Amino acid sequence: MRAEILATGDEIRTGALVDSNSAYIADRLEGIGVEVTRHHAVGDHLETLAAVFREMAGRCEVAVVTGGLGPTQDDLSSAAAAAAAGVQLVEDARALAQIEAFFAKRGRPMTASNRKQALFPQGAHCLYNALGTAPGFQMALNGCTLFFLPGVPNEMRAMLGEQVLPQLEQLQGSQRRHRLVRVISTFGQTESAVGETLAGLTDRFPQVTLGLRAKFPEIQVKLYLNTADRPAGEAMLAQAVAYGVERLQPYVFSLNERTMAAKVGAMLLQRGETLALAESCTGGLAANWITNTPGSSDYFLLSAVTYANAGKVKLLGVSEQTLAEKGAVDEETARQMAEGVRRVAGADYGLATTGIAGPDGGTPDKPVGTICIGLATAKETLSRRHTLSFGRRLMNKRLFATLALDLLRKYITGDLKPR
Repeated sequence: MRAEILATGDEIRTGALVDSNSAYIADRLEGIGVEVTRHHAVGDHLETLAAVFREMAGRCEVAVVTGGLGPTQDDLSSAAAAAAAGVQLVEDARALAQIEAFFAKRGRPMTASNRKQALFPQGAHCLYNALGTAPGFQMALNGCTLFFLPGVPNEMRAMLGEQVLPQLEQLQGSQRRHRLVRVISTFGQTESAVGETLAGLTDRFPQVTLGLRAKFPEIQVKLYLNTADRPAGEAMLAQAVAYGVERLQPYVFSLNERTMAAKVGAMLLQRGETLALAESCTGGLAANWITNTPGSSDYFLLSAVTYANAGKVKLLGVSEQTLAEKGAVDEETARQMAEGVRRVAGADYGLATTGIAGPDGGTPDKPVGTICIGLATAKETLSRRHTLSFGRRLMNKRLFATLALDLLRKYITGDLKPR
């Protein structure tokens, strides 16, 4: 079954508003085996909308349209759908009752303009909107079923999940196909290197589609499989994932789309261990990521953003001599920061970052993009230095924080290479 998606409105057409609805709809449709072949964006123009409705109906079995169901003059989806089908607009009693009930429940008067939202093309079927004033509708046009949903995302999502997707699953019947997706999250290789490493995967598993997504600073490997036999497809996809993981180690950190911080947190929780952070160049970014996971207080004890040298000395006990001789951006400084924060917090691990995020502050010996990471444990203290500038301060900070957390991950897993 093929489908097309249309987002309406001048704000969408001009880019003033980002169209997140189409991406969401496409993902949900593909998830139930409906192939999305095209996305459209059309402004508030009656004739253009009607023409696109007819074009979509001539190419696919299903179309989902969002927007244009409001009470104002530029909300034209109903009128354009009626023009495309060559029928009249008629007042739908069920839709009108829904709108009246919405206002009555909130103790607000219904304006005359809201009555317009109950006008549907003759023969259309009303779709209930429990969250807003704009009922949707569905209609048939040249063998295609068109679903019209509000543009407000939470209203659209509820109606899609509760009323549209069940119908599409039923329409597919025994012909339904399942779209299975697995994600391998990696860090530490370029997109091209990951692609080269997995070059033989689709030869070995020809039914599997391989896709790469750069989600800076990660590279996500996405494996897709469309199948009518879900259990057999799951088994094949599991084999493909295992094949990919084997070749990508030790760069794989998640198979369930966990963030690096969430992955490290889960490892600490499982081991009953704790972490404290001392951040300079990352400015608390790693701590923010760690605490985005509910329950992180079970393993995360303390964060110290010791940006200035005085903070490194007074709070963490970094040697003034070290700072004078080697500077703030140095592996020895990073080691002392890690030892200091571990000692202050009483944590199993102390992890520290100090570097030059840019765009200024670099030198020939320590250019922008230089990061020194320290990791202190009860047994040892180690450090690493990298120079990997991406030119933009926030990108460098994201990269630095991820490098630090990945160092801890690899230390725990035993994948950390010796110097």
